Amino acid sequence: MAILNKYKKIQEQLNIISESEKIREVIELVMSVAPTNISVLIMGESGVGKEVVAKAIHQLSPRHDKQMISVNCGAIPEGLLESELFGHEKGAFTGAIATKKGYFELADGGTIFLDEIGETPLHTQVKLLRVLETGEFMRVGSGELRKVDVRVIAATNRDLAEMVRKNQFRKDLYYRLKTVTIVVPPLRERREDIIPLLKYFVDQAVKKNNIEFAGFTQEALELIERYSWPGNVRELKNFVDSIIVLSAGKLVDAQMVRDQLTHLEEVKEEPNVLPMPVNKSVEETERELIYKALLSLGVEIREMKEMLIDLHRRVDNQIIHDDIQDAVYSDDIQPIEEMEKQMIKKALQKFHGNKRRAAQALQISERTLYRKLREYEIQ
Repeated sequence: MAILNKYKKIQEQLNIISESEKIREVIELVMSVAPTNISVLIMGESGVGKEVVAKAIHQLSPRHDKQMISVNCGAIPEGLLESELFGHEKGAFTGAIATKKGYFELADGGTIFLDEIGETPLHTQVKLLRVLETGEFMRVGSGELRKVDVRVIAATNRDLAEMVRKNQFRKDLYYRLKTVTIVVPPLRERREDIIPLLKYFVDQAVKKNNIEFAGFTQEALELIERYSWPGNVRELKNFVDSIIVLSAGKLVDAQMVRDQLTHLEEVKEEPNVLPMPVNKSVEETERELIYKALLSLGVEIREMKEMLIDLHRRVDNQIIHDDIQDAVYSDDIQPIEEMEKQMIKKALQKFHGNKRRAAQALQISERTLYRKLREYEIQ
């Protein structure tokens, strides 16, 4: 009983909402590793709460009175990531109008959380390894060696071991990061947490928006508890925010829940398989992945056929077989860049501007999406 009370106290202190044994095991590991300075790798699917675990480690560490800086490595364009992490000198590159400190300098004495570490380019990984091993780095455009005292916590939803085997991630950095590995289980593997989290998010949303909420029917709650929640805790929170507004003060029944969850599941985890020519450039492959995602975005079949025909004609003059053999070529050829631009706009519109979900639906990284937004001047 004393041990359970101890965990409850820690959970309240860290604002971790859970009733599951699996999260209790995560908390136990957090409590063990927090007082040290060793690096930690947090693994888990997107939306499980990896940043919550990182914050818990920081709050329980001797560095808690210093700041923790969170960096989404996948959301920063590749050309800017090194500058953002390590800073730059005035004139180091076009647009560097002043000297700027990087996140590592700003986190000196505290903690830096590197989310989506698997998206970090190989040349930046070399510098990350040096900081981890020696605490030393140089700003972009500077020859002066600087030193910081920073604890590094990294997180990923990718299989870094597999990336190492494919030479997509440095082996030495991988082993340096995973001194201690914490795996956060997905929500579907800890269903006893669904209702407590639901109630917590409801209370938050009601207070934040100052609106009335009549609650859920028992059947609705059972449906929520049975749902797989592929987007994990983040999806549950988004669901709560939406359903509270849509319910307009009425009791939420099973049909309302079913309608909303059907909408949320429109993007399937397994993409549809379309003919994929081999030996493509990166740009061509990205475009084909975007076309594949169109099936999940509800594009009309006729429009899809026309796009596929134009794509294959431009890429390598292949003939589309079987499912689109009845389509007719159009004399009005639209530039492939314009088609790609329209697809990105469709994805952003589909997910109400949520770039992470749009990138997932298009089967490209967030960094690629941000690059294309700049390239096509999409606001």
